[in-house]
Amino acid sequence: MSSPINLQIKSLYEDFSPKEQAIATYILENPDKVAHSSISDLSTELGIADSTFFQFTKTLGYSGFKDFKLALLKQENDLSAVTIHENVQKDDSVLVMAEKVFDSNMKTLTDTRKLLKEADLNKAIKLISESRRLYFFGVGGSEIVATDAYHKFLRSPIPVGHSTDYHIQLMEASLLTQADCAILISHSGKSKETIHIAEAAKKAGAKIIVVTSQANSPLAKLGDVVFISISEEIEFRSEALASRIAQLSIIDSLFVILMFNNREQAQDTIAKVRSVILEIKEK
Repeated sequence: MSSPINLQIKSLYEDFSPKEQAIATYILENPDKVAHSSISDLSTELGIADSTFFQFTKTLGYSGFKDFKLALLKQENDLSAVTIHENVQKDDSVLVMAEKVFDSNMKTLTDTRKLLKEADLNKAIKLISESRRLYFFGVGGSEIVATDAYHKFLRSPIPVGHSTDYHIQLMEASLLTQADCAILISHSGKSKETIHIAEAAKKAGAKIIVVTSQANSPLAKLGDVVFISISEEIEFRSEALASRIAQLSIIDSLFVILMFNNREQAQDTIAKVRSVILEIKEK
C-alpha cells in the first residue's frame, strides 16, 4: 500500500460500520500488538469473529490478514507515533494546551504531506491551467478556506470566482462550462450543500477538484482529482480545527506550482495587484 496504514484508516474511518470503527480504533491505538498477534487472539479480545477482522483487512485493500499484518510490520515505526499526541486534558496548563494544538497541527501537516501524490498534483495543475475560469466553493468553516484560496489565486493568471453566499455559489456552479474548473472544500465531504454545488458543477461539465478529509465521502466520489487532508481531531472532530491547516497547505501548494509553471504571466498579474494595493497604502 502506498499510504501509511494509519492514515489510510483515518481517511476512511467515518464510512466504517460501528464494528469496523471498533477494529480501526483498536489498530490505531495498539499497532504494535496487532502487528505481533494472531487474528484469533485479536478477534477474541475485540469480541468479534475472525471473519469480521479478516473482512476488515480486505476492506482496506489487502488480500487478507497475513497481507495486512506484513504491511503493518513494515510501517510499525510510523504507526507507533499515533499515540504520541494526546487530547487536551482539563487539568492541562494553558501552555500545555497550546503546545498540544501546535503538535496536532504539525502532525496534521506531516500526515497530509505523506498522502500527496505527484500524479494528482500534475493533473490538478493541468486542469487549473487549462481552465477558462476557476471557482472556489465551500460552506461553513470550509468557506473560510475557499475565501483564502480565492484571495490567493486572484494573483494568478487564471480568472477566479468565489461567493460567500450558498445560493449564489449554487447559481455560479450551474453556470460553469466544460472550459471551467471548480475546487470544492469540505472536511467531512458529506455536506449536503457542498454536494449539491458539486453536482451542479459536474452537470454543467466543469472539471472538479475536491479537498476533503474523507476519501470515500460522497463529495470525493464526484471529484476528477481528490486531495485528502488528515488530522488527529477526536473530541472536536466536527469543527475541523487541524484539518483546516492541511487544506490551506494543499491550496498553497497548488498556487505555488501554478505560479512557477506560468512565471511570466504570474509576475505580470502580481505586479498589477501590488501596484494598485500600494497606491492605497501610500494615501
